[in-house]
Amino acid sequence: MFRFASLGSGSKGNALLIEAGSTRVLLDCGFGPRNLEQRCARLGVLPDSLDAIIVTHEHSDHIGGAFPCARQFDATLCMTHGTHAAFVRNKVALGKTDVRLQLIDSHAAFAIGDLQIQPFPVPHDAREPVQCVFSDGNHRLGVLTDLGFSTPHVVAQLSGCDALVLECNHDADMLAGGDYPPSLKQRIGGRFGHLDNATAAALLSQLDRSRLRHLVAAHLSEHNNTPTLARQALAEVMACDAEWIGIADQETGFDWRVL
Repeated sequence: MFRFASLGSGSKGNALLIEAGSTRVLLDCGFGPRNLEQRCARLGVLPDSLDAIIVTHEHSDHIGGAFPCARQFDATLCMTHGTHAAFVRNKVALGKTDVRLQLIDSHAAFAIGDLQIQPFPVPHDAREPVQCVFSDGNHRLGVLTDLGFSTPHVVAQLSGCDALVLECNHDADMLAGGDYPPSLKQRIGGRFGHLDNATAAALLSQLDRSRLRHLVAAHLSEHNNTPTLARQALAEVMACDAEWIGIADQETGFDWRVL
């Protein structure tokens, strides 16, 4: 069985569970060990059953709990050379020598147990950020959060997926009219920031969606977006009822989805 679930998605922390056969991995880990254990319990999972934690980039909402969780739950920690270098430079990786660390190429597929993982680079304000497609040989799960704009390579990687977790970070009008300082608005809405609803929908429209059975909007801003707006934007492309679009929220993520 191939299934996936979110432990939480947003600026306060991100973590996505992916499970195939006897293999279980976590994509990103923005939660500390105790918080992660509590969130895993909601899904009937023990964190010490994790084979690996894959980190997409060095921002704290994705990597903040990665080293302590990998250490406490004895999981291999995977990240690009650039992400690791940025982490060490920022002196966040305290105790980094006592975890199993696997440095990955941002273009090269690698395997963990029953899962094949294809990372791919994305434009974001980090050292060497990636997103990933996961496969058990029969189904493909694409995950795309934390990028400012799409590229032909992103479209090629995500076409033909059976499931997609897609960033809908903000509504452009809400961000422009909100009370964030101009510099933060520019960062979020810029080419190396985050996807707004309309841009996410435009990206979705370019994909081969013929196999798509699950679509979840993720990394929604609590101040500059709403689930209703994100759903409406994606549903228009899918020509489906807006409620069919899933939402990954900050507190509860979303429950298991089976491929």
